[in-house]
Amino acid sequence: MPRPTTINPMTIPADQPIASQTIADYLGALNSKSPTPGGGAVAGTTGATAAAIAGMVIHYTLGKKKYAEYESDNDARLDQLTAAQSEFLSLADADAAGYGKLNELWSLPETDSKRLAGWDDAVAGAISPPTAMLTLSSKLMQTVLDLTITTNRHLRSDLAVAAIIFRAAAHSAACNIRINIPLLPEASRPAAENSMNESLRAIDALHDSIVDACR
Repeated sequence: MPRPTTINPMTIPADQPIASQTIADYLGALNSKSPTPGGGAVAGTTGATAAAIAGMVIHYTLGKKKYAEYESDNDARLDQLTAAQSEFLSLADADAAGYGKLNELWSLPETDSKRLAGWDDAVAGAISPPTAMLTLSSKLMQTVLDLTITTNRHLRSDLAVAAIIFRAAAHSAACNIRINIPLLPEASRPAAENSMNESLRAIDALHDSIVDACR
């Protein structure tokens, strides 16, 4: 059976934001021999998808008399999720840019002056976007848990999906943090590792609570 046709990543400008690409172009670039988009982009687009489906649940609840007492809170949460959707996509782009700068320095000899001058900033630039994705996923997981009380019960399955996908986004982001922790100054590594693991434990607990509430 012939392989399906994939998009040539070289036809997509390197600086084109993921948000402006078609799904087919993005997936084609992902399914190619190119370092970006990669795991960081997947974490970001996954988080954006989770925010979108949670927002859909609110849209189906707003204006319903049965949930009138939660109208203001739900409206604010919808704004939060809509903003987060864009933020996740921006972080996906930032992750690709951070990887590019780090990869550029990595190809230089360890004693090269350009590498020595820019290394610490490049490592921070590679770790910062997935760390922000992890933090954002944690905040929004709590939002989804709140929505199990304030939104249409008939859409509980969609909230469970949002929780599952936010958890996937968080763990995907953590993979991109974890792989770069050894590049940090040795004294900084334990704190980075502990902070990441603490966030993941909290996210896993929220995930379980949401899924249980949506049964």
